[in-house]
Amino acid sequence: MASTADIRNGVVLNLDGQLWSVVEFQHVKPGKGGAFVRTKLKNVVTGKTNDKTFNAGSKVEIENVDRRDFTYLYSDGDGFVFMDASDYDQITVPGAVVGDAKNFLLENQAVTIALHDGNPLYLDMPASVVLEITYTEPGLQGDRSSAGTKAATVETGYEIQVPLFLETGTKVKVDTRTGDYLGRVN
Repeated sequence: MASTADIRNGVVLNLDGQLWSVVEFQHVKPGKGGAFVRTKLKNVVTGKTNDKTFNAGSKVEIENVDRRDFTYLYSDGDGFVFMDASDYDQITVPGAVVGDAKNFLLENQAVTIALHDGNPLYLDMPASVVLEITYTEPGLQGDRSSAGTKAATVETGYEIQVPLFLETGTKVKVDTRTGDYLGRVN
């Protein structure tokens, strides 16, 4: 058991049998009354966020979560196969754990996977990835009814909004957190 003084960003707490990752924390010492720790927690499994306040000095259970580098190999039905970069062991991660990251996964892409007791909890993708546009309608000059953007399908099959001047075969940088177009890559 650890105390609230050990709470930091990224630490995983075990609260009522569920794993919660600390997104933000703040030690508060009011002029009157006891000190406390205000936290914003994210459920590791469901992704739901929650605010929780702990009294200073109270005991919390910190879980050991191992973050390791993996390389994405291929999709196997509803699972995704990754290879450990250090010992070349392969693991299959269920589609529910991968979540929206599947829209940005390319073969041989490096990702970080958080493991707890050998079970994958979540994937940490790079902030952005470079993907090639496989299909998009030709953009018409002067057509501004859609605020200057059009739909484009990238090589993973995911559809994003891009500016009208982009064509099929162009490589673009995409934000993995939001799925937004960030720019063209030469």
